[in-house]
This record gives sequence, structure tokens and C-alpha cells, in this order.
Amino acid sequence: MSRDLYFVAIIPPQDICDEITSFKKEIARDYDSHRALKVIPHITLKAPFKMPAAHHAGLFDWFRNIYINTGSFTIDLENFGAFHNKNNPVIFVHPVMNVQLAAVQKEIIRSFHNHYPEITIMDVEHKFTPHMTIAYRDLEFSRFQEAWKVYHDKQYKRAFTVNDFHLLQHDGVKWNVVETYGLSKK
Repeated sequence: MSRDLYFVAIIPPQDICDEITSFKKEIARDYDSHRALKVIPHITLKAPFKMPAAHHAGLFDWFRNIYINTGSFTIDLENFGAFHNKNNPVIFVHPVMNVQLAAVQKEIIRSFHNHYPEITIMDVEHKFTPHMTIAYRDLEFSRFQEAWKVYHDKQYKRAFTVNDFHLLQHDGVKWNVVETYGLSKK
């Protein structure tokens, strides 16, 4: 994977990351889907995009200077959801949409498009469905159906305060946080 690949995300506190990772491990063990274990638990705000090396400094400047007029806010995690795509099914922990989360994501997409109009914004980014993936890509549809029977009714409730979001870069092996944007404490 390219070192020119980035995305923007909210990363929950470590205790919630650990709980989400335990769900990923259950899925890997019980349904032979391991890909989600390669990525830190997160809520994607701007899907992965490529940025040529010559533009990396400009990307960091863009990220540092986004104007987000939303203070810290709370995200509630409530149970599980799924994208029932036969070719690429996904199971996820369900973050409850709220006004602040929607506003932050919308402003990131708007600002990114204004600064980088040559990079296509995907339709799903305009129809934001927050999720924290626990199974995807290598999850066969038959195994998805088995797993969804379990996770459809499984209970999970947590909440955390969002004080920041992050720019992540792929180093050829894994994703790393390379910049953090702090939300004001209003």
C-alpha cells in the first residue's frame, strides 16, 4: 500500500478501542475474517485518498487550518449495524448520528473538496453513515450471514467525548496518526 495514502477519522479512547478490537478478534476467530484487525478502531470522516508526495506539506497545512466551529461533543455507540452488500459485506459498531458529528464530517468534506477539487469525493461521503468496522473485505457473504445472526441482536452501549480527530497516513504496513486537530472546548 502506498505511503501517499491518507484518511481522516475519529479515534475513540483506548478502553473503547480495546473493546472494539475484542469484537474484531471474535469475528476473526469465529468467522475467519481478519482484515479489520489491521486498522485501529475509528469512525471515518474522510475516506482514504492519495496525495502525491510533492503535496504532503500542503495537505498538513490544509488539515491544521480546517475551520470547525464545533466544540467537543459526545458520541454514543449503540449495538451493531451492517452493510448487506453481497460482494463486500460489513459488520460494525453503530455510532449514533448527532448534529455535531454530522457537522464535523460535512465541513471536512466541504473543505477538502474546496482545496482538492481534482480528488473525487465519493457518494458515500455525501451520505455519511458513521460506523466502526469490525468485519469487512475478507468476510465471505455466507460467513457474514452467520455472524449477522449473532451481532444483529448483540447489545453494546458506550459513549465517549470527542475532543479531536486525526489525519492518518499509511506507511506501507499500517496506518499511523500523523496530525491531530483539537476541537475547542465550548
